[in-house]
Amino acid sequence: MMGVETEKNLISEGHKFIAGLDEVGRGCLLGPVVAAAVVFDPAFYLKEMPSWSKEIADSKLLSPTKRKRLAGLILSEAADFGLGYATSQEIDRMNIYWASQLAMKRALEDLSLFPDIILVDGYQIKDINYLQRGIPQGDRRVFCIAAASILAKVFRDELMCALDPLFPEYALEKNKGYGTEEHYQALEKYGPCLLHRRTFRLSRDRWLIETE
Repeated sequence: MMGVETEKNLISEGHKFIAGLDEVGRGCLLGPVVAAAVVFDPAFYLKEMPSWSKEIADSKLLSPTKRKRLAGLILSEAADFGLGYATSQEIDRMNIYWASQLAMKRALEDLSLFPDIILVDGYQIKDINYLQRGIPQGDRRVFCIAAASILAKVFRDELMCALDPLFPEYALEKNKGYGTEEHYQALEKYGPCLLHRRTFRLSRDRWLIETE
């Protein structure tokens, strides 16, 4: 079960609105990197947690069906939610690290609330005016970060499914833009489309196996 001790400790220190922040899609060959920020009311953490909260985990460890169901439950309880992304063109222009930072900044800017503190999966975000903590493997340790990872993953996966009819040769509904064998075979046959990340290895000599 994903604990909420981190959030409870921060509330006891006087922080009211705590934003969990995570991104997905760093290793994809195609499409944007997507970030989500989610804020729960302090009362959510201090009351008896709902039964579904026991299922919250790193989005990579959940089935697509469970992720989608949990995303709806997270949004039904969230006090605020923000979404941000950086396009494949932005990734090519500034590299995946800075594009991921940009996506997370945009997710924060999409919030209606101004969080008292941000909990970020991994490293802190540079050049922002928020109190923040970077938490290594935060999506496996901190509830609000894991919740953000689920929201980001569900949004990005559904975006790939929506794009699939426009680019059917790449089977995006199946691979979600990651470097599967089928995806590389399509690249060999058809070449890249306008959504592929041209600065990534798009040939079979360096496979990027799905990890998110």
